Amino acid sequence: MTASALTRPGERDRLPVKIAQLDWRLAGLVAVIALVGAAMLWSVAGGSWEPWAGNHLTRFSVFFVMMMVLALVDLRWWYAMAYPVYGAGLLLLVAVELVGETRMGATRWLDLGFTSLQPSEIMKLGIVLALARWYHGASAQEARFHWKLIVPALMLALPVVLVAHQPDLGTSLLILFTGVAIMFVAGLSWKIVVAGIGSVLAIAPMMYFFVLHEYQRRRVDVLFNPEADPSGSGYHIAQAKIAIGSGGFLGKGFGLGSQSQLNFLPEKHTDFIFPTVAEEFGFIGAFLVLVVYGLIVAAALRIASVSHNHFGRLAAAGVTATFALYVLINGAMVMGLAPVVGVPMPLLSYGGTVMMTVMIGFGLVMAVKVHRYLELPKGPGLL
Repeated sequence: MTASALTRPGERDRLPVKIAQLDWRLAGLVAVIALVGAAMLWSVAGGSWEPWAGNHLTRFSVFFVMMMVLALVDLRWWYAMAYPVYGAGLLLLVAVELVGETRMGATRWLDLGFTSLQPSEIMKLGIVLALARWYHGASAQEARFHWKLIVPALMLALPVVLVAHQPDLGTSLLILFTGVAIMFVAGLSWKIVVAGIGSVLAIAPMMYFFVLHEYQRRRVDVLFNPEADPSGSGYHIAQAKIAIGSGGFLGKGFGLGSQSQLNFLPEKHTDFIFPTVAEEFGFIGAFLVLVVYGLIVAAALRIASVSHNHFGRLAAAGVTATFALYVLINGAMVMGLAPVVGVPMPLLSYGGTVMMTVMIGFGLVMAVKVHRYLELPKGPGLL
């Protein structure tokens, strides 16, 4: 259907027209990564669908349908829900501080009786929606350099501080970098960017000694000297490097990775699943997986670029930034280029909560494409 037809009054609101506008290429690329993840989970379980691969496929099937349904939801609904989702996420993060459930020394969950909820996952989407809505109503000057930037700065700082205090350094950095990416895309002045980088570099030593927990400092130390404690803090990185290196160019073969099959590689089904890909399929296999990730990012950014409203552009760009940061942080972590911070490889690693967040995000991205011609109000309200 042509662009001129889509701009006719009422035409783009028809359900068949919306379905025709769904981005099946993006959906297909997302499915490819999830299927590769299922295959690797089958492999690391010794050729069994239990306990990971079967659940991974079931969850993905459910979330895939949810993603496609959300893609059809009017973008005005996403716009209206931006501040409520952010506010709910912030209140839940405060609730974690007060009555949160502690596991392995970290307080990150709320016990709901029938299940546990991790509010930081809600905030990954909440911060994208809230900042996109704020900048949608801001002028170019306000987005570039203005005292009103205190508002989005506080909106970003509050969840970052709350999540870091849990402690969850990986998620707090993910939220921080996503927020900064949205602010940069919205037109933030280079003066503020340079000042921000300088401030971070200046306070980094103090944060290392007075803010980071002891185990977090050990992870930073291991980054620069992984051989110092190969059986302790450096064990994860050492085994990941062995797995990646032993795969060579073509890999050892599907199901034949010694590091994962013999349980030398820790967290082989979650945070360290990418070294398993490299061990079994070598440089070629790992490179192709990264190419698919790159194609997903490129497709999502293209959707952001064709949106006719600022909210859609920034929301799609923010979701894409979160996804790309997942890949960059996990990839750097398993290769010893960044500290171990507990960030999984999206859709490849086992884990329902992260998969749900990612799929809801892509539902929003595709909703931006389906409703790319929609004009949204600039005021504080929906209408």
